[in-house]
Amino acid sequence: MHLPILDPLQPNQSFPAIETALTDPDGLLAIGGCLSSQRIINAYQQGIFPWYSSGEPILWWSPNPRLVLFPKNLKISRSLKKTIRKGNFQVTYDQAFPQVMQHCAAPRKKEDGTWITEEIYQAYTQLHQQGIAHSCEVWFDNELVGGLYGISIGQVFFGESMFHKKTDASKIAFHSLVNQLSEWGYQLIDCQVHTNHLSSLGAEEIDREKFLSLLQHHCPVHPSKTAWMPK
Repeated sequence: MHLPILDPLQPNQSFPAIETALTDPDGLLAIGGCLSSQRIINAYQQGIFPWYSSGEPILWWSPNPRLVLFPKNLKISRSLKKTIRKGNFQVTYDQAFPQVMQHCAAPRKKEDGTWITEEIYQAYTQLHQQGIAHSCEVWFDNELVGGLYGISIGQVFFGESMFHKKTDASKIAFHSLVNQLSEWGYQLIDCQVHTNHLSSLGAEEIDREKFLSLLQHHCPVHPSKTAWMPK
């Protein structure tokens, strides 16, 4: 397996053609480079994202098919609707971005490590400070019990990770965020790869070519902070 190697000193260096991505492992496109804000933004605009474990070089992916959610297709179970109606949870945006990332980075059950390395944490925190990365938080009795974070470019939100410390907390974050994004005119939420959890909420797989076409329509070349306007 010979993958193109990106130069860490050239954040504007072009990525390899998407169609050259491997099929096994699905979507692996390139290795190396850096996690500068410019490099990461360029990647997302082309349907590429970084994903690697501690001790590995930076790996860049563009899987096919791609899991996405069209906001109008969000599915909410009756039990979740009932939980939301009780009003025991409070939802905020961009109030605890570092903490959300830290919770998402905590090892999950049956997993030894995390792909959210210190390098990833620093890179996305910087993007948050630039108004590109955002978080949704769920609170219970003033305790952070769930949330998610991702990247906002144009009318697309690229979801990265979510966590919960209380039943349904991550689903509440996702439900709230999708509804808010819909109000703001967002057209697409990128969920990257298939999970039963996201599929149960209405996410679906589309081929990479269609995904890239959607990005061309809804991702501007020069993203702006004004694309995200929390109340």
